[in-house]
Amino acid sequence: MSTSTPSKPQSAVIIGAGVAGLATAALLAKDGIKVTVVERNDATGGRAGNLVLDEAPGYRWDTGPSWYLMPEAFDHFFELMGTSTAEQYELADLSPAYRLYPEGGAPIDLETGKEEVSELFESLEPGAGARIERYLDSASDAYFTALDHFLYTTFKDPRKLVHDDIRSRAGRLGSLLSKNLKDYVGNQFDDHRIQQVLTYPAVFLSTQPAKAPALYSLMSHTDLVEGVRYPRGGFAAVVAAIDALAREAGVEIITGADATAILTEATGATGISAALAKAAGLANSALSKVGVTPASAAKPARATGVRVHTPEGVRDIHADVVVSAADLHHTETALLPPELRTYPESYWAKRDPGLGTVLIFMGVEGELPELAHHTLMFSKEWDADFKAVYEGPEPSRPLGSSRSIYISRTSATDDDAAPEGHENLFVLIPVPPAEGVGQGDAYAQYTTGRVEAIADAAIEQIGQWAGIDNLAERVVVRRTLGPADFANRYNAWSGGSIGPAHTLAQSAFLRGANTSAKVDGLYYAGATTVPGVGVPMCLISAENILKRIHGDTSTGPLESLDALPGNLNGGA
Repeated sequence: MSTSTPSKPQSAVIIGAGVAGLATAALLAKDGIKVTVVERNDATGGRAGNLVLDEAPGYRWDTGPSWYLMPEAFDHFFELMGTSTAEQYELADLSPAYRLYPEGGAPIDLETGKEEVSELFESLEPGAGARIERYLDSASDAYFTALDHFLYTTFKDPRKLVHDDIRSRAGRLGSLLSKNLKDYVGNQFDDHRIQQVLTYPAVFLSTQPAKAPALYSLMSHTDLVEGVRYPRGGFAAVVAAIDALAREAGVEIITGADATAILTEATGATGISAALAKAAGLANSALSKVGVTPASAAKPARATGVRVHTPEGVRDIHADVVVSAADLHHTETALLPPELRTYPESYWAKRDPGLGTVLIFMGVEGELPELAHHTLMFSKEWDADFKAVYEGPEPSRPLGSSRSIYISRTSATDDDAAPEGHENLFVLIPVPPAEGVGQGDAYAQYTTGRVEAIADAAIEQIGQWAGIDNLAERVVVRRTLGPADFANRYNAWSGGSIGPAHTLAQSAFLRGANTSAKVDGLYYAGATTVPGVGVPMCLISAENILKRIHGDTSTGPLESLDALPGNLNGGA
């Protein structure tokens, strides 16, 4: 617990109704705070959206997240809200967890469980069976250490990082942080298919294996040990559940309301006090950039609300605190004046924006048993894929896109995802995080840039690698999204689709802080701040806002709202 408990605000306004914004709103309202959420688009969900087309009845597509991993994070959030995952939606266990098409090789089905993975790896590389069991033991230990000490925390009190669990693992953790994931795996396994299975999760972290710390080997615990699930109704069902819980708790959600400024007022310091406040603010800003913010540091301004543009005009919504679940780069550089920015443009010039993507939403006539619910296609020499996406033009990838791609066939599990006798496909192609790649036509009337050419090439590749000779001719509906769409719809920095890359310099407390160093009462949630990218991380970031507001410096999941400092009888 914190040594001091700040007074709880009576009201909050939240920018953005994606998963992080909705979850933050739900928890704050459950805690007894009056909450208003403003969302620039016409529906909630943010990047975890849902596409339904009038001209293609019977089809629906998730427009973002599709892998249901880290079930603990979902279960914990719903328990804090007084319910359970099982009460909110149905989960299906996927078997296989996913299918892999290695370039030029036979497809491989990955089943969940150490024994199953060990048997498969042994068949691919003699001796790999025993090594993968040790690898997964290490991954599981790192995973639970992260859950207990590095995810559900604001990093406000660095003393919490010297817990006995961490000290006892200091050598192991230090070793994992000093290596990259690519080398860590490559030093243990020779078969390129095994290497790719163990390093592709770096893409989930918006980075590449050569830049991800080996500590992220913990991701293999989620898909190979815990397993992959699917929420019936897609991630739209998850969003709908969180949305409903927020509204039930009293949250007001205003869609079509574009936040254009965070309202602030000066704290009133004058003379020597002003100089001290400025100095404290500067020191606080420096510490904040590595995730540590002294509780006593003075700030030159306080947040008082948000200005929004709606079809009816300009409106100011006042509140005691503001939580921005919008893109952090946009929040800092577009919604605050220069003198109140903790993370100005000079900060972003040194950061990695992560992954860009072209997404394809397809309806296909006939069945596609060649594709599992989750299917991955990996180039044999995939270094060229990462170079094309992260380092600039690559001659072997003339469109600047990756040939290592992901396909989700949700109709394999959900009968109502496509009309009878048809399939629903979601395809993700990594591309540079650059708006110049163009926009798609999922929400616009036409496409721009290279998006359609990249989509054409991906569809041809899927057909060739999976042995579906007439795939392109069987497509009855097709829509796309590109980096420009992510920039236009979600104010995504550099058109990135997931969030800033999880490199060593952009992980844990080095990712930044979830509170402004210069504006009191301004907090950050979502994939672009701590703890990181992905729906589970967004749920955790919501809880960390609650902890920050209450001055709670614990590092694990809350047992209940009652456990928060100052909450004698829990929330509302």
